[in-house]
Amino acid sequence: MSPAFKPTTPLLTVDIIIELPDNNVCSIVLIERKNPPHGWALPGGFVDVGETVEQAAIREAKEETNLDISLKELLGIYSDPKRDARGHTVSAVYIATATGEAKARDDAKNLEICDPSNPPGSLVFDHQKIIEDYLQFIKTGEKPRPG
Repeated sequence: MSPAFKPTTPLLTVDIIIELPDNNVCSIVLIERKNPPHGWALPGGFVDVGETVEQAAIREAKEETNLDISLKELLGIYSDPKRDARGHTVSAVYIATATGEAKARDDAKNLEICDPSNPPGSLVFDHQKIIEDYLQFIKTGEKPRPG
């Protein structure tokens, strides 16, 4: 491969399922997006050059929710070319716990702590599928299968 060759690849993103247990009921954090596409989403965003996906997840969670998170585990990699109408993205999706006071910041217009099976509105991207996979994982302990 010549040094001038630079492949065209999908953009790398992270999404975070932030668990906030409340009275033994698991709740998660969703944000309402300020920017298109509008709707509700898991906190997350693009990985910056020079940072790991784990660092990006921690940074994006803090920027959008004001929460300090601890990553528990990787739920999966989501790479459907149609998952984001703005262009092909691949997302590493983490499950995390958090401390701090949840507040909508940065790209988040609003923030809601909710039952993952009952979001406050329509979810954007493939976040409905991600949450369904998360609920299945919570129930069975099995992570989603590729494809």
